[in-house]
Amino acid sequence: MAQVCPISTKRVDSNMIRAISFQVALFAMLFLLFQEVIFAWVLLFDFLMRMLRLSGLSPFHIVGTFAIAGSRLAPKLCDESPKRFALYLGLVTSLSIVIFYMADLTVFATALAILLLICALLETLFDFCIGCKIYYAIQIGKGFLNNGRNFQ
Repeated sequence: MAQVCPISTKRVDSNMIRAISFQVALFAMLFLLFQEVIFAWVLLFDFLMRMLRLSGLSPFHIVGTFAIAGSRLAPKLCDESPKRFALYLGLVTSLSIVIFYMADLTVFATALAILLLICALLETLFDFCIGCKIYYAIQIGKGFLNNGRNFQ
């Protein structure tokens, strides 16, 4: 049984999400390998553009559009809200990486980059979204609290 978001009826193409996740994983890996903050800045810029719904300015969305168009994959639609929540988590993570790196706290920046890499690889390779799972857990928790089903 597929999970369905009770809040939004908007749907997005899971293939595009996975194409973008691949690029996030690539840039997180480049950051980890070379320890150059420019890769973290690119991640932050891309997450910010997508969060603001400015896909035309998102380099990862632009590349993903070409990749999907060239692959002839049929759209695989999924709920937008959990993916947007995961997008916000990615934005906060990439912002934290930039801040930690600029503050010479490279150990924390590296740890967050590894976490971002793992989450992006799980999405890319297995279509498994950690942010989406957190989103659904929050929704279930809210349901228990809002419907008087708490066990006090």
